[in-house]
Amino acid sequence: MNLSAITVSFPLDDETYEEIQVLCKTSSRIDGQIYQQVMNLPVAKSYEMKGFYVLVYDDDKNELVGAGTALDLMGLNTYEWSMVVAPMYRQLGIGNAILNVLHEGMETRGSEGELALMVEGANFGREFLQKNNYLYSFSEATLEAKAEILQENSSLTVRPFMQKETEAIVTILMATFGDMREESLELIDYNTTTEGLIMWTVEYDEEVIGTITTRKEGEVQWITAFAVAPTMQGRGIGTQILQWVKDYAIRNGEKMVLLDVEIENAGALRVYEKAGFMKSIQMDYFILV
Repeated sequence: MNLSAITVSFPLDDETYEEIQVLCKTSSRIDGQIYQQVMNLPVAKSYEMKGFYVLVYDDDKNELVGAGTALDLMGLNTYEWSMVVAPMYRQLGIGNAILNVLHEGMETRGSEGELALMVEGANFGREFLQKNNYLYSFSEATLEAKAEILQENSSLTVRPFMQKETEAIVTILMATFGDMREESLELIDYNTTTEGLIMWTVEYDEEVIGTITTRKEGEVQWITAFAVAPTMQGRGIGTQILQWVKDYAIRNGEKMVLLDVEIENAGALRVYEKAGFMKSIQMDYFILV
C-alpha cells in the first residue's frame, strides 16, 4: 500500500471538495455520525476563511482515505482542527501522520493556540485525542431553526452597526461574555471588517441594548456574537432579535438559521429554544496539555 499526503489551503477546488465530501459521507454511513460540518466543508470554498486541509491518499486506488482540517475561525491565530480517516484505514497510523502535519501547518501560519474538536459520540476520536495528550474542555451545540416571516410587530430597531456605537456595544459584550475591553474591541473589529459578516445594532426606545452578527453561507444564515444588555434581559428581547434574524434570512433567500452555543449555558439555551431553535449536532472541544 502506497500512501501520500499533501496540504492545501482554502479555498478548495471543486474536485478536492468532492473528494472530502465522499470521504465524510462514506465514514458517516459506517460511524453513524455527520462529519461535513466538523470538517469545515460549509466554508471550504471561501476566500475569506483562513484555513487549510491535510489530505492522505491511497495511491494504489487513487482514493482519499484521510483528511484533517484547521481553521482560524475568528482571525485571532487560534486554530480549531479535526480529522476523518476512512474506517478501514484507521489502524495504519494515518491519524498521527495527519496530526503532525496539521501542527506543522498551524505553526507555519503563526498559530498562538489550538482546539481539537470532534462530533459528540465519536468514541474512537476521543480515544485518539486522549492518547495524544488532549483533555476535554467544553462542548458546543449547533442549533437550527427555519427561516420564516416575522408574525408580530417588534418593538425593536435592528440596523447595521455604526462606529459611534462602539462604547455602548463594548459595554454590552463585556457584561455578556465576561471579556476584557480589548477582547471586545477585537471582536467588533473582526465582525465589521471580515467580508461576509454583518454586525447589527439593536435599539429599544432609541437606546442601544444589544448586538448580533450574521453570516450567509449558501442557504443558511449563521448567528454569532449575540448579546443583550443585562438590564434588558428577561423581557423577551432575545427572542424578538432571533425572530428578526429568521425574518431577515427568509427575505434574503435563506432557508435556515444556525448558531452555536455552549451546552452549559442553560440561560442561552432557554432563549434559543423559546425562539424555535432545536439541536442538530454537538461538538466536543479538547485542549493540548
